[in-house]
Formats: sequence, C-alpha cells, structure tokens
Amino acid sequence: MSAKKPFRPKARRPRGFEDRSGSVLRAERHLVDTASRIYDDWGFEPLQTPAFEFADALGKHLPDEDRPNEGVFALEDDDGQWLSLRYDHTAPLARFVAENFQDLNKPYRRYQAGDVWRNEKPGPGRFRQFVQCDADTVGAPGPAADAEMIALSAEVMRAVGLADGEYLIRVNDRRILDGVLETIGASDPERRMRVLRAADKLDRLGRDGVADLLGAGRKDESGDFTQGAGLDLKGVETILAFLDSSGGSRTEVIGRLEPLVGQSEAGRLGLAALGEIDKVLSAIGVGDNRAVFDPSVVRGLGYYTGPVYEAELLATAHYDDGKPIQFGSVGGGGRYDDLVARFTGQAVPATGFSFGVSRFAAALAALGRVGAGQERPLVIVIAAEKDQSARYLAMASELRAAGFRAEAFAGNGNMGKQMKYADRRGAVAAVIIGSDEREQGLVTIKDLKLGARLAAEISDNKEWREDQPAQMTVASDAWIEAVRIVAKRDDKTV
Repeated sequence: MSAKKPFRPKARRPRGFEDRSGSVLRAERHLVDTASRIYDDWGFEPLQTPAFEFADALGKHLPDEDRPNEGVFALEDDDGQWLSLRYDHTAPLARFVAENFQDLNKPYRRYQAGDVWRNEKPGPGRFRQFVQCDADTVGAPGPAADAEMIALSAEVMRAVGLADGEYLIRVNDRRILDGVLETIGASDPERRMRVLRAADKLDRLGRDGVADLLGAGRKDESGDFTQGAGLDLKGVETILAFLDSSGGSRTEVIGRLEPLVGQSEAGRLGLAALGEIDKVLSAIGVGDNRAVFDPSVVRGLGYYTGPVYEAELLATAHYDDGKPIQFGSVGGGGRYDDLVARFTGQAVPATGFSFGVSRFAAALAALGRVGAGQERPLVIVIAAEKDQSARYLAMASELRAAGFRAEAFAGNGNMGKQMKYADRRGAVAAVIIGSDEREQGLVTIKDLKLGARLAAEISDNKEWREDQPAQMTVASDAWIEAVRIVAKRDDKTV
C-alpha cells in the first residue's frame, strides 16, 4: 500500500489583496512619515485604534443582522457579538471619542495611519486592504477648523515634494446645494440624493450626462437606464449653473453662488462658511493657487454636514507610450458633526482630512517625487574569500555606521553570482577584498549603476577591460569615502 502524499496547499494570493514590495513600502512609509511630521508640527497627537471594532460601531457601514459581512470583514466573538475589521479610521475615532469623552481635552486633535479593510468586489486599482492616513479635529465648531484642515492638506502636498500649481484643494459646502434645491422646490430626501449622485458624476459623464440624470434619466452605453431626479428644465439649468460657478478667485465664486441660494437658510450658512474659510486661508498664506471653491465637489452622500474638499494632483506623468497619466483626487475630507452622536445622542462637531497612502505614493513615484533621495543606497560586500566572513561582516557594519544600507553576502556563490545578486538588489556599489587586495591593503569598489549604463554603450571588450571606468581600487583607509563618491554619482546622498 503506497504512502499517502502529504497535503501541500497551493501558493495563491486572495483576490483583492496585494503583496507590497520593499520599494513600494519605503515610498508609502516616507509619505506617512512626512505627513505625520506635518501633523505633529500643527499640534495633532498620534492615535492607534485596534484593527477590530464591534460591528455596530461602524456607522453607515453597519451590517444588518442577516448579513454580518456586508461591506466589512466580520467574525463572531465567543460572546456572540460581531467584530469587524475597521473600514476606515473615522468610525473608530468616533467610538474612541465617545468612550473617552470626559477625559479628552477638547478640541481633540489626532492623526492615524494604518490598514483598513473593505469587503467589496475588487477591481483594477481597487483593493480590499489598503492604507489610509487621517487627521481630524473633534470638538471644534465653526468654519475656522475646516479652514485649518484645508490648509493642513495643502501643506502635506507641499511637504511631499509637490510645487504650488501641481496640486489644488477644491472646496465646497454641502449646504449650498441644499439651499439651491430648496429654492427650486426639490429638497425632498429622495430627489436630493439623486441630484447629489448626478453632481458627483460630473467629471465622468460631463455636463450633458449630468443634465440627463438631473432630468428624466440616462441610458448608458450598455443600455442600462438610470432614473433621473425628475427636475424640470428650469431646475436642471439652475443646478448646472451651480456646478458651473467655479473658476476665478474664491470671492468671485461666492458672488456667483449667492443668487442661486436665494433666501434659503441652509444655503446662506454654507456661503457664510465659505466666506470665513476664505478669510482664514488668506490670512495664513493659502492663496487661490492652492485652494479654490468648486461647487462640483460632492463627497460622502449623507455623511458630511458642511464644508467638503478634495486634494487633486494637477501634475502629470506619462506612460511608456507617451500618453499622459491623470491622477485626479488623492485625498479629501470635510465636516461630519453627526458621527459621534451615534454613541452619545449629542452632536459633536468634527472635521477631518484623509488620503489613500498607496494611491498617493504610486502617483508621487510616477512623478519622480518619491524614491529619488529617499531610499538610502544599498552596498553589498562581496564574500571573495570563504575564510574572511568576519572581515566582510565588519565592513558591512562600518558602512551602516556611515549611513548606508549594507550587507555582507551570506549565501553560496562565486564572484559572478554575487555580482548578479548585487545588481538584482539594486545596489549602487559592490565592495571587494580578495586575497590580492588584502595582501596589499587595498579595497576595490565597483560602481554598479555606472557599470550597467556603460556596458550598454561600450561594445568593444578590449576597451572595457582597459578602461574599467566603473571600478576603482583605493587604500583600505579611504574605502568608505570612495563608496560615498559612487553613491553620489547615482544622485543619492548619505
């Protein structure tokens, strides 16, 4: 009887989840560290909430009794209560504030970065696990707190290497559209939601597509029909005029919006908030080239209660075929005064800003703003002699003390295999002490980046052997400085 074969699971990655490589993680870490430094400078405190929350604490993403996994990843605890992996950082913040309300200094200013999980259908660029970075102020009413969050988001854009003109913070107030709807007699909840959804599709469908959704409805290319908001022609024109009000200075936008809200109290409150935000932003040096008022910004249907805003990348990179890469929004936020009230029964003012770390870092990498100058150069010490491991490990230690990332090759392999290993690791230099160098008190440094470039240019082997332009041999008391010179050739400083 033959022995039963041992079970070997198939190595496979779950759909919607990704393995992130070292270069990606370093870019994301740099982005989070940079944003965190700004938040610290502005007086925010770090907070880390657990990955799991009680399912009923997730607010708008609350699973119903029959579908505890709807939208979130959930499990039943041994006491029969459902726990869910956090969907974002805002709902856990609301729970934390409610639980510790009496002990917190208010306003409470916190920032947090970490993974969030969403049990949704994955797609291109849409993952079930990703990193978000948030900053929030809880307990500060009034538009001045919103203006600070807008300025903070603009400051993060600068800090990560974007020049003014390469990004823009687009600002609106949800109450202004409510006021416009009130003036045209279309403020009932269902119609309001249809108008909001239509306005949110302006970038994708254009003005004509939105007009269809504001009116009778729209049939897409597949033949599917979406019912419209049912506004009459005058109502459609009024909403489109509202969406067309952007452009020019913040003061000019307010002037265009004033006649559209009429005497609506909600609309007037929204305009007053934008006026105060403009005053604060102007006072702290955030001009119209960094933050603008844009009525087409519609975020978080049924979630935000006042000012809303999005951080948009205007800078473009290009695909290999020369086509431009449009990045669009990389973050956003707004005022949400009702979230803590789910726990306390009492409205607690709150406003915040959040960005998706992976998406933002990928955009910055495509623009060349993350990576260059951020990742410390790697140097490999080649194990040229098997009995010299202690020396090679000590040299790697000296390199680390000098500010490099460094390792002594620890595997099995001849010189050629080790050099290939160094190339594949992206090392800037390989350090070699063979028997000849050791006896003469010398160290050989190979510039791997320059060597790779020259190898593509020099076709004559004799010329290559005679010149050896990517290699230098120096005295053993000068080898660290020689490595530093090689690293600087690759535009990386130590």
